[in-house]
Amino acid sequence: MPRGNASQSKVHYQGKEEDFVIYIDDIESVQKWKGDRSIPLAQVVSGFKIFVTHKHGAQNAYDSASKSTLENEFGTSNEDECMIKILENGDLQETETHERQGPKNDSMGPRQAH
Repeated sequence: MPRGNASQSKVHYQGKEEDFVIYIDDIESVQKWKGDRSIPLAQVVSGFKIFVTHKHGAQNAYDSASKSTLENEFGTSNEDECMIKILENGDLQETETHERQGPKNDSMGPRQAH
């Protein structure tokens, strides 16, 4: 996962029953992989983990996708094959993370009760 104010790239796939998300290294690597399938998936995805959003969109909390969920959506529980389908048909998204930004002034100056 990126630290600080780094960009975070992912692929969101809207399935019939669930929405799926996988994290990728960057959008350019996915586009290169789509043109040249000899590039290993390990150079494209950022960890071999598929997440489900429970139909809450790509911006909410994620859970790990179970094998039965993958089987129901993609017809296989093989995560590599599922990732390929997500990469081929999903929407590429890039967001700015703000992991290290915390509150600037917890006391809020004179507004805090004493």
